[in-house]
Amino acid sequence: MRGRGGMDMRRFRPDGAALVALCGIVLVGIGLYFVFLRPPLLPEDARYIGADVAALAASLPGLQPWLQKVFWVMGGYIIATGLLTVYVARTTLPARTSGALGMVAASGLVSIGWMASVNVLLDSDFKWPLLALASLWATATILCWRGR
Repeated sequence: MRGRGGMDMRRFRPDGAALVALCGIVLVGIGLYFVFLRPPLLPEDARYIGADVAALAASLPGLQPWLQKVFWVMGGYIIATGLLTVYVARTTLPARTSGALGMVAASGLVSIGWMASVNVLLDSDFKWPLLALASLWATATILCWRGR
């Protein structure tokens, strides 16, 4: 069976899809961290800015409450991305829906791929776990494409 662009749709396999679902579950966890656990300013944030957290709080008293709300919103979007990823991995990938793999690859690139890249640029303490998740997403996408 051929999908759009002449791609053989039989190449999609549930084992790659299961790995994509795992990536989605991890995204949900990251989103929950942003909503419930992440402090407005991490030590690495202050280190990157070149200021002390206490000095930032004193000079910009509204910064931390504002950032907390920004992270609540960002966390919600990360949770939504994770939930949709799990849904696509459980339904659309195994059904070999045309265009599903392209969407999974694109969403991984602009979600966890972009987050990992920016964290590398920031020299974040979280860069290695995020790079590992981005690599897992890429591996899952390749497995779906190759049909292993």
